[in-house]
Amino acid sequence: MFHLAKGLYASWNRKEQYSVLILGLDNAGKTTFLETLKKESALSSKPLEKIAPTVGQNVATLPLKNHPGVLLKVWDVGGQEALRAMWSEYYAQCHGIVFVVDSTDRARMDECRETLTSVVTDDEVEGVPILMLANKQDRADRMEIEDIKEIFNQIAAHLGARDSRVLPVSSLTGEGVLDAIEWLVVRLERNKTNRPPQYK
Repeated sequence: MFHLAKGLYASWNRKEQYSVLILGLDNAGKTTFLETLKKESALSSKPLEKIAPTVGQNVATLPLKNHPGVLLKVWDVGGQEALRAMWSEYYAQCHGIVFVVDSTDRARMDECRETLTSVVTDDEVEGVPILMLANKQDRADRMEIEDIKEIFNQIAAHLGARDSRVLPVSSLTGEGVLDAIEWLVVRLERNKTNRPPQYK
C-alpha cells in the first residue's frame, strides 16, 4: 500500500522538463539573460557585472513561479564563431530556442541574420518555437525594436508555421525577461505533442 501511495504521489508531483537553448553571437548578453533568469527563479546567480564570455556552455534547471508543473533546463552555449559549429549537437534534444541579439551592434546585424537563418533551416529544429530577443534595450544607442524586426522578417519564409516572435528585453535590468519566458513556456506546452518533455 505504501508503494502504491508513493507511486501516486510521485506521479501527481512530477514536472514537465523542457530543454531550451540560448544562442546568439558572442557578447549579445546570453549569459546575462540566463543569470537574470536564475535570480528571478531564486537560484544563486553570478553578479551581472562579473560575467565573462562563455567558452563552452552554462546550464541551469529553473523552476517557474507561474508554471509550477514546469522546469526549464536552459543551455547557454558560447557564441564565438569557432563554437557555433557545436550548436547543432544540441538541436535534436531541444524544445525551444532563444536567440539573443545585441540591439546596439549594428555592424553585426547581417551576421546575426545569417547565423539565425542557419539555425532555423537545420532539419533538427523543424517545428521548434524560436524566440528572438532584442537585448540591451536599456541602452541609449540601441536600435529600435521595429528596425530589428524588419531585419529578421527576412527569415520568416524559413520559419514556416512554427511559433516565433521578436521581443525587446534588457538582460541587465531584467526588463522584459519574464514576459519573454512566459511567451516561450506557453509555446513549449503547445508544441509538446511534437516534442514531448521529459518528466522529472
